[in-house]
Amino acid sequence: MARKVKKKKSKIRILSLFLLLIVIVVFAHKYIIASGNRRLSEKYFGDKTTSNPLLKTGHDPTVAISPDELNSPNAILVRLKDNTILMQKNSEEKIYPASLTKMMTTIVAIENLPDLQKKIKLPSSMFQELYKADAAMAGFQPDEQIMSIDLLYGAMLPSGAECCIGLADQIAGSERNFVKMMNQKATDIGMDNTHFENATGLHNENHYTTVKDLAALLSYALQNATFREIFTSYRHSTQPTNKHPGGITFCSSMFEEMGSQSIAKGKILGGKTGYTDEAGLCLASLAKLDKQEYILITSGAKGNHKSEQYNITDALAVYNSLAKK
Repeated sequence: MARKVKKKKSKIRILSLFLLLIVIVVFAHKYIIASGNRRLSEKYFGDKTTSNPLLKTGHDPTVAISPDELNSPNAILVRLKDNTILMQKNSEEKIYPASLTKMMTTIVAIENLPDLQKKIKLPSSMFQELYKADAAMAGFQPDEQIMSIDLLYGAMLPSGAECCIGLADQIAGSERNFVKMMNQKATDIGMDNTHFENATGLHNENHYTTVKDLAALLSYALQNATFREIFTSYRHSTQPTNKHPGGITFCSSMFEEMGSQSIAKGKILGGKTGYTDEAGLCLASLAKLDKQEYILITSGAKGNHKSEQYNITDALAVYNSLAKK
């Protein structure tokens, strides 16, 4: 009888040790993943103390404009060299990103396309829904076969929704699967207050971010040479296709809306506009003044495509304030 009890206790101990081992393995696995993500963030941003690994608050007396003077209710200005916040306004408030979403779409696509010269066919099935949603389009047609690099330019410069869906389908098999990749990338780079529901920026209550998170995204993406080249392009002409034998020429919506306006002692190098009724006028931009690069994200300005472009007005005001030093 005593022998049976000993055997039973031995089995219990073995089972307990086995369960303990499982718990240890699970926690170790989680720790390794968390450490990997943290190391990835530190590799790009070098800041180990904040929840968002990009940003550190600094002070620069050369920023001569007050956030209260801006039309945009949400804004953040970052010196790109050391990712220091020089000015912010409601930077952690929930916003809708509209077409600023396409910055994430583009960088995820670039990182997952093995061949940027590969042609992608845009199925006719995608177009009706985009037309119905009144999505911004680059001008490609159903069943058109386009080089991947041209779709990337089409997504960023004229903000073409059909380009985003075409890239998503090619890379992940569906927009839904591609959005999972976008959300994973957001997690990897510390965009803790962001969630994507689509690849285009069309309004959805569960599709949101903050200007602080978008600054993290743009800082990360600009380190990719292909993304930087697209982001800073004024225009781009595509290769001939089966529907456009002469190709299509795109112009950056930001540069078009800016027109002949410019900043003193520097230059706005590139940018991405965004707008929906819910998001207001938005802008992500990159400028260079006195050999320093700065990024500015603004959102929520009143107006529309037919009004004064207050997102552009704000960018010019902020960058000109830097030029006054």
